[in-house]
Amino acid sequence: MFTRQRERVDIKHGSVTHRSSSLDKGVRKVTQRGKDGVRVIVRRVKEVDGEVVSRSVVKRYVARRPRPQVTTIGTYVEPVSNCNSNYSGACVPIASDVDCAGGSGNGPAYVSGPVYIVGSDVYDLDYDGDGVACE
Repeated sequence: MFTRQRERVDIKHGSVTHRSSSLDKGVRKVTQRGKDGVRVIVRRVKEVDGEVVSRSVVKRYVARRPRPQVTTIGTYVEPVSNCNSNYSGACVPIASDVDCAGGSGNGPAYVSGPVYIVGSDVYDLDYDGDGVACE
């Protein structure tokens, strides 16, 4: 007598890693959960007097494909500004000293204005105290 047996076998999901500038550098985020798949093996089994005398594979197929787990690793690094955040209107460089271009200062860095003081006037560029320097 012949019978058919079906065996379900898990197919382990893999993993994939992507890099993305939409996440901060070093941040890891699972963006797709992995899911195991299923393979089915169909066997033809011959029994004589209740004993299995032969077994052969008739068919193999994937009933559900595995879905890989996707992990995204961030690569975004905020650009470093070389401008002092105490000033706006022009880029006041970050240096040991900054003077207005065309003035009597000795640098080592210079800025052309107008420059607006939005924080502390760390380089004393606003001589008259009106909030605008290098005019």
